[in-house]
Amino acid sequence: MFTKAKNFFNEVKVELQKASWPWDPKEKGFRRYKELTDSTLVVVIAMLLLGGYVALFDFVRKHSQAKINGTLCTFFPDRRTRCARAS
Repeated sequence: MFTKAKNFFNEVKVELQKASWPWDPKEKGFRRYKELTDSTLVVVIAMLLLGGYVALFDFVRKHSQAKINGTLCTFFPDRRTRCARAS
């Protein structure tokens, strides 16, 4: 029983050594994960830009609709709507 488990873990170790990892195994510390941190930074920046674009588009749409309708409505979570005259 123990020999089978030992054999299995030795085979796993050999297969993991064959795998290509996205970092240089000789690197130490955070330099080892440079590709990972760079990719994460790109994703975070893209999310912020997309969120800003959506927020800006929503703001412009809301205020242009208020100019057309003549009112600026605010929606509350309990489904009440309050409208004020747009200036």
